[in-house]
Amino acid sequence: MVERKLLILYGSQTGTAQDTAERIGREAKRRHFQCRVEALDSYEVANLINEPLVVFVCATTGQGDPPDNMKMFWRFLFRKNLPPSSLCQMDYAVLGLGDSSYPKFNFVAKKLHKRVLQLGGNPLLPVALGDDQHDLGPDAVVDPWLLALWDKILTLYPLPPGLEIISPDVCLPPKYTLHYLAEDSSHHDGGLLQPPAPRAVPSELHPFAAQVVSNQRVTAESHFQDVRLIEFDVTGSGITFSAGDVVMIQPQNCPEDVQQFCQLLCLDPDRRFVLKPTEPGTSLPALLPQPCTIRYLVTHYLDISCVPRRSFFELLSYFSTNELEREKLQEFSSAQGQEELYSYCNRPRRTTLEALWDFPHTTCAIPPDYLLELIPRIRPRAFSIASSTLAHPDRIQILMAVVRYKTRLSKPRRGLCSTWLASLDPEQGDVRVPLWVKKGGMKFPADPDIPVIMIGPGTGVAPFRAVIQERVAQGRRGNCLFFGCRQKSKDFYCQAEWEELVTKGFLTLFTAFSRDQEEKVYVQHRIQENRRLVWELLSRGNAHVYLAG
Repeated sequence: MVERKLLILYGSQTGTAQDTAERIGREAKRRHFQCRVEALDSYEVANLINEPLVVFVCATTGQGDPPDNMKMFWRFLFRKNLPPSSLCQMDYAVLGLGDSSYPKFNFVAKKLHKRVLQLGGNPLLPVALGDDQHDLGPDAVVDPWLLALWDKILTLYPLPPGLEIISPDVCLPPKYTLHYLAEDSSHHDGGLLQPPAPRAVPSELHPFAAQVVSNQRVTAESHFQDVRLIEFDVTGSGITFSAGDVVMIQPQNCPEDVQQFCQLLCLDPDRRFVLKPTEPGTSLPALLPQPCTIRYLVTHYLDISCVPRRSFFELLSYFSTNELEREKLQEFSSAQGQEELYSYCNRPRRTTLEALWDFPHTTCAIPPDYLLELIPRIRPRAFSIASSTLAHPDRIQILMAVVRYKTRLSKPRRGLCSTWLASLDPEQGDVRVPLWVKKGGMKFPADPDIPVIMIGPGTGVAPFRAVIQERVAQGRRGNCLFFGCRQKSKDFYCQAEWEELVTKGFLTLFTAFSRDQEEKVYVQHRIQENRRLVWELLSRGNAHVYLAG
């Protein structure tokens, strides 16, 4: 009997590819496969030569780049010295998730499919190209492709005699079980919030708890948008960065939402538990301490403010004791119900917490064991670093717009991370934020004589503030900035700083204040007006041009 072993590897930036990979994992379990679902960079890539059956699910980010959690795998796979027959024992399929409004649509999936083929892999199906732009989202491609994939796989690896596919009406066992500890252990979250001082350079698994030094509003009080310049102290963290790099921040849910969630699900926030995997070989979530309190889990891990995905409603439907609610949940998780789900969830940006309110009978029946499968983890947010170490040693500054907007729902939508950061007041004592730094996509010229033209409307000016500070500290002069905002008096960020540099001859500044006159004026108008200077810098000075939005 052939061993029925399936490996599902994903590369995911925002969580969609991971969600899809886990869906395929559940479908594999229903077909009695021994199945593992792992991020590509968590997988020991040298073992790939022994895998009989692999499904790759990968997103494409930026300009055709692989997601962060598959970058090492990507480098390994494209090594020139890999023998062309390395993967000749492998049956494989590639599912891509992309957005056709970008020129390099599903570039990573196409390239991966071709490379595994070059290395001798045997493709079960042509590469699937899921598209965010489709009315029904990527599922329009994913659903039929998966049906074809299972047909193909079950032909090669038929069900063992006497076994049938587990019906979709049956709920699969949870990935983890939650074991509550005795009440008398009266630990609170205090100790959990302070991660041990990391020995290595801070990273996603070991962030640095940076102290907030200042949190200053840089737009006029009368301006519709609240924009902050926030400074963090990273003394002793071992963090180094240069202009163009990005700081990753791990946000948390607000206490009111945490309390509401616990009440809805009848959970005691102070109960302590340990997690145990249901199947041997399943690793525990890396970012959760053991033991852990319910409050810590809901505050720091479960993304209760994200817009729920189709898989959320599918799992929820199994717990429903109320027929009306169950029917609605089943409709939202069916292929036919995707338009309905889109207008319920995605269009108004309804949160997971709000969706739970709408299904009260089901919500109070959710077994805690399923929480980690039902709700994804909170993802870190990326911000351009807006300062240079040469000007501000041991500090990181960011320029952040607080996300707040209206949809048809009565309550305004708020960005999780920006709302949390804006609420932090360093005057109230020692306020800390978990962060680490990542290389950015912008590289600035090493040659001091090369001029730099920067176009940074709004908060897009953040990385340019870092590079201007860096270049000024090095005595470099050819800095040309086009900045745009609505009104000079309301959202001209860092005005005094720019004007001082202009006076000292370090900066050439062109501003476009779109609402300060009858006709709207934007940065592109200023570029056009100054085309001779721009052309001079490009043709004679070999200038580099940078644009950030």
